[in-house]
Amino acid sequence: MASLDDIFLALGELKGGVDALRRDFQEEKSMAHESRATIHRRLDQQAEEISKVRTDVAVDGEITAQVRNEVKSLKEAVNPSLEEWKRMKMLGIGIAGLLALGGLSVGAALMWASDTAATAIRHWLKIN
Repeated sequence: MASLDDIFLALGELKGGVDALRRDFQEEKSMAHESRATIHRRLDQQAEEISKVRTDVAVDGEITAQVRNEVKSLKEAVNPSLEEWKRMKMLGIGIAGLLALGGLSVGAALMWASDTAATAIRHWLKIN
C-alpha cells in the first residue's frame, strides 16, 4: 500500500495539473472573448458602412430626380423660345430668298432695258 507521503505527492501533482488546466482554460476563454469582441466590432463597422452607403444611394437618387426635374422644367421654359427662334430663322430665310429672287428679277429687267435702250439710242442716232 502507498504511504501517506506518496498520496500527498500524487495529490500535489494532480492539483498542479488541475491548476495548469485552469490557467490554460482561462487563457483560452479570454482569447475567445477578445476574438468575439473583435468580430463584433468589425460587424458593427460593416453595419455602419452599409448604412452610410444606403444613405448615400438614397441621397444620390433624390439629387438625380431633382436634377431631372430641373432639366425638364428648363426644357419646358426654353422650348417656346426655341420655337420662336426657329420661326424667325425660317422667316429670315424666306425674306432672304425673296430678296435674292427680286434682285435677280431687277437685274434681268435692267439688262433687258439697257439692251432695249441701247438699240433705241442707236436707232435714234442712226448708228449701225
